[in-house]
Amino acid sequence: MHLDEIVNWIDGIFGDKSPVTGHAHAVTLRGVLGDQGYQRYFQDQVNRQIIRDYLTNAVVLGVISAGGLAAFASQMVTEDGRSALSLYMLMSSVEEAKDLPAINNEAEVLKPLRPQAVEHSHIKLVPN
Repeated sequence: MHLDEIVNWIDGIFGDKSPVTGHAHAVTLRGVLGDQGYQRYFQDQVNRQIIRDYLTNAVVLGVISAGGLAAFASQMVTEDGRSALSLYMLMSSVEEAKDLPAINNEAEVLKPLRPQAVEHSHIKLVPN
C-alpha cells in the first residue's frame, strides 16, 4: 500500500471535511478552500503549530533551554524546513528534542521514498 492510499483511506473514514455544508456560498467556499495554494498555506500553518507546541513543551520540560531554540531557526524560516522539522517532531517524543537533526546540524532534505522489496518479519503470533 502506498502512502497516498493510506492518507486517502484515512481521509475517507473521517468523512466530509467541508466546513461550509449548507452555506449559501458553499460551492464558492469549497473552491477557495480546495485550491492548491490554500492547501499548501494550511499545511504550513499546521507545521508551524506542531513546531511551536513541540518546542514550547521541550523548553517547559527542560529538555532544551530557551537559548537552545536558536538551533532550530535555520529550518524554521523556510516552508520546506518547517515541513521536515515538523515531520521529525511528529516522530519523536519531546524528551528527544536535543537529538533532532536541527540541533545536531544534521538536517537533511526530505526525499521521496522508493518502495523496495522488504523481507517480512520472522515473528509469529502464537495463540493461547
